[in-house]
Amino acid sequence: MRKFFGTDGIRGQANSYPMTAEMALKVGMAAGLAFKNGGHRHRVVIGKDTRLSGYMLENALVAGFTSVGMDVFLLGPMPTPAVAMLTRSLRSDLGVMISASHNPFQDNGIKFFGPDGFKLSDQIEKTIEELMESDLTSRLPSASELGRAKRIDGAQQRYIETAKRTLPREMSLEGLRVVIDCANGAAYKVAPEALWELGADVITMGVTPDGFNINKECGSTSTDALSRKVHEVRADIGIALDGDADRVIIVDENGSVVDGDQLMAVVAQSWQASNRLSAPGIVATVMSNLGLERYLQSLGLGLARTKVGDRYVVEHMRANGYNVGGEQSGHIVLSDFATTGDGLIAGLQVLACVKDQDKPVSEVCRRFEPVPQILKNVRYKGGKPLEQDLVKSAIEDGEARLGNSGRLVIRASGTEPLIRVMAEGDDADLVKQVVNDIAGVVATTAA
Repeated sequence: MRKFFGTDGIRGQANSYPMTAEMALKVGMAAGLAFKNGGHRHRVVIGKDTRLSGYMLENALVAGFTSVGMDVFLLGPMPTPAVAMLTRSLRSDLGVMISASHNPFQDNGIKFFGPDGFKLSDQIEKTIEELMESDLTSRLPSASELGRAKRIDGAQQRYIETAKRTLPREMSLEGLRVVIDCANGAAYKVAPEALWELGADVITMGVTPDGFNINKECGSTSTDALSRKVHEVRADIGIALDGDADRVIIVDENGSVVDGDQLMAVVAQSWQASNRLSAPGIVATVMSNLGLERYLQSLGLGLARTKVGDRYVVEHMRANGYNVGGEQSGHIVLSDFATTGDGLIAGLQVLACVKDQDKPVSEVCRRFEPVPQILKNVRYKGGKPLEQDLVKSAIEDGEARLGNSGRLVIRASGTEPLIRVMAEGDDADLVKQVVNDIAGVVATTAA
């Protein structure tokens, strides 16, 4: 068991344990020591989103890394996938992203990428935790061997060019009116610029961050304003990113939301037709809709499921040779282009399909009819509600009632104190009843 790391790095409320400056300092020292290997000048790149607390955590991390002799390259506000890409591009030993992704501004997090641009394994995170709780005094370098820190110019342009090169050279988005909602987050500069350079008519939303408004009534977790804007300006498509731009949700020309499951279906069918799939299927999590699985089966493709978390999707993709994977929430991983979920690159692939097929987004992106699926989140204060006998009994009863015509997934969130209760099946009324019954028992025991 890891003490500080969850499903996506370390996360919590800013200036409260564990997201304090002191903890960030220790994390920087421990991670720096864990990745020092050899006598060369070691380097780490640090990116962040637009939260007010990013200043505090960034400076604490810089102090930690430089104190163990690592040079620090500061990227400023930059999407998570850009940090992963630049970690490799700059031949860094480590990459760090300061972000709590889709969470509100008062939360923040720290996630790491290894020199290959991939998120760290559970074992490496456990090693970092052990170093954090040990006395590192004897491992500190001399005063002359301390690291240096500097800001890197041109990082945004590097990422923009990388994203653009994922499309065929002759591809132009001219003629497409695109509304892009950057969630007042990390992609507020790079995403509109990339779309404009590719020829699109771009209307922007969520591009005025103030430290407090990241993900606030905007972005991939709050698409109502984007839907209204698409209607208002008669756009062809709306693209919503989250705070660190590793997720994407699409809104079609009618204002209807297209989730990650549909987007994976779009890419899978397109790449299958062009012989670009490296394996006969894709990878998704236990939360992806049964309708996606059935659609892929109709194409002769499989769906491999993992536990929730895009890094588990990536691990399965790498181990089994897949190049398309993702999550219903909008993490789309296209390993031909990126080592982690990339909202902008995934959005560009969808736009390429729209241009190739010359059809409205509502036709291109509606590949299957989702099976009725309901998700309820139950907040708890402490303890382990899922280990309570009443909860276990309620879950067993729900599984029996759904039988072979549906699925039930109950799990604790890895980033918030929530129990997520999800069920799906062909009988919508039964699904709703099962979810409500289980959520009610969980709420009672967790009170």
